[in-house]
Amino acid sequence: RWVRPITRILCTFDGEVVPFEIEGIKSDCYTEGHRVMGRGPFKVRRFDDYEDVIKNKGRVILDREERKETILTEAKQLCAAQNLELVDDIGLLEEVAGLAEFPVVIIGDMDKSFLDLPPEVIKLSMRTHQKYFAVRDPSKGEGQLAPKFIVVANLDAADGGEKIAAGNSRVLSARLNDARFFWDNDRKTKLQDRFAKLDSIVFHEKLGSVGDKARRVMALAKELAPKVGADPAQAERAAELAKCDLVSDMVGEFAELEGVMGRYYATLQGEPQAIADAVRDHYKPKGPSDEVPRNPVSATVALADKLDTLACFWAMDEDSNSEVYIADALLEEDTDDQNVEVSENALELAALLRERALKDEPGLSQTPTGSKDPFALRRAALGVIRIVLEGGYRIPLGDLLDLHLVRVGLDLPAYYYVGDELVKSGKGRDVHEFKKMMQRLAMDQATTGSELGRPSIHHNLVAVDGTIDDLLAFFADRLKVHLREQGARHDLIDAVFALGEDDLVLIVKRVEALGEFLSTEDGKNLLAGYKRAANILAIEEKKDGKSHSGQGKAMAGDPAEVDALVSALGKAAPEATAALEKEDFAGAMRALSKLRGPVDAFFDKVTVNADDAAVRANRLNILSQIRDALNAVADFSKIEG
Repeated sequence: RWVRPITRILCTFDGEVVPFEIEGIKSDCYTEGHRVMGRGPFKVRRFDDYEDVIKNKGRVILDREERKETILTEAKQLCAAQNLELVDDIGLLEEVAGLAEFPVVIIGDMDKSFLDLPPEVIKLSMRTHQKYFAVRDPSKGEGQLAPKFIVVANLDAADGGEKIAAGNSRVLSARLNDARFFWDNDRKTKLQDRFAKLDSIVFHEKLGSVGDKARRVMALAKELAPKVGADPAQAERAAELAKCDLVSDMVGEFAELEGVMGRYYATLQGEPQAIADAVRDHYKPKGPSDEVPRNPVSATVALADKLDTLACFWAMDEDSNSEVYIADALLEEDTDDQNVEVSENALELAALLRERALKDEPGLSQTPTGSKDPFALRRAALGVIRIVLEGGYRIPLGDLLDLHLVRVGLDLPAYYYVGDELVKSGKGRDVHEFKKMMQRLAMDQATTGSELGRPSIHHNLVAVDGTIDDLLAFFADRLKVHLREQGARHDLIDAVFALGEDDLVLIVKRVEALGEFLSTEDGKNLLAGYKRAANILAIEEKKDGKSHSGQGKAMAGDPAEVDALVSALGKAAPEATAALEKEDFAGAMRALSKLRGPVDAFFDKVTVNADDAAVRANRLNILSQIRDALNAVADFSKIEG
């Protein structure tokens, strides 16, 4: 019942056999070697003897790292002897090192006619099915493969491996003939002609098909393009083609080639290079070590694809609430448009919506929790962060996601209709007007009878503010992880995010400037002064039952330190504000650093809770000015220290 059953048990201690028995097999001081080249048995008493015997007599290399080094060294030597180079593949090296006890490296020939296939197809055919290493020919140019392959055998053949090489060459030819058939067949159909088939692939049971997703990404990419410096028409076209290779024969056989084959097919049908590259690169980055797309069109589609995925799964959590919201609005005849009459059909629909929504099982959230992230949403968010930061793109995530959350689950024709109507009315793409008009359109649709079996306008019209906050908080968490790996403090990110900032580039600039400032003595002492001022205000405002936010001033009889602090605040706060408006965060910190001395002196010499009520109120107002001046840069209450 076992593929590799136990045939012998070697167990010794201090040179003596430790006697026991398992399934009728008794322990002894003998071991077996390679089943062909060094079968054994061999007698051993200690590990030193065992290691020597098993390698030199048993022909088994125990050390995995030694096997890897043997494979790599011999493969490179065989390639170099023919002026060729090994195509590095760490994953495959790890795999074959575990498959061979005594690795023997052999170089074989491949039919040259297969070199007209994309190199990615050849390498993947070799790797996936046969565990071969590809070989490149540097004389033919970068990335050009040679008609050779490297195979790792598990025995030292008498003929030097000629028969092994020939046999593996025949098997490889059969595999590549299949790949050639896929390649030839796929090129008969243009990418855009495959788009309709995307509707047959389920993206998620609650989020429609891959075709639905592609249409949303097209709309989002077109809107996003100007912010990334891409041509909107090219971004929309690239998004249209981006998923089409998923229904090609080649990607059906080799899923790892998604995007890669799309780029080849797009190029062959005459698409501009920027569009073809975007089809391949919109999946990037696939991991922390993967490069981000640099071309503006590629970056636009990559961002749109990832943002749509994130918005979808966050919006999905609101789906049931959304249906209840619309149903209640219909049942209560709660509509902004008095011209809409709620028919019996609409009331029946509303009742069905409510019943269905309330029956949804709880706890079906697909957003990441703990170690679970089945849809790789953390990776998607980190991909957005890296693309935005490394490209320096200024994107207001809040407004962008607000509109897209409304789009998710809606009929796109309805979305475009509303957008066009808003533009005609001169209101542009105002978020609040947009949602209001979508609400009215949802009511119109409900009165005419909506099919319950398909996504429509009644979905996801619940106020998305909470969803936006949750999604932006998720981005904040991912940004913390990203920046923490670069040495930034997580509390500084919290402090900046608390301002409601959603421009990732600005957030990082603020965090960097804040970190540099707080590493200085002025910064540390000013933070301590802020904490003291904020603590006093919190206590006194609670006691007074009101906030202190007036304009402080120097009063008759005040110590000189009061006048000095009021004067310093009058200069530093406007300077900091002016610097912030110019996005000069370091300049804002320099302006605030001038408060360090006056704040320290104030707390050393001045009693805040004076007996005179007017004096006390004035000094509390001065403390509120300190708090407000620093909080304009970041929420200092969230900073540790």
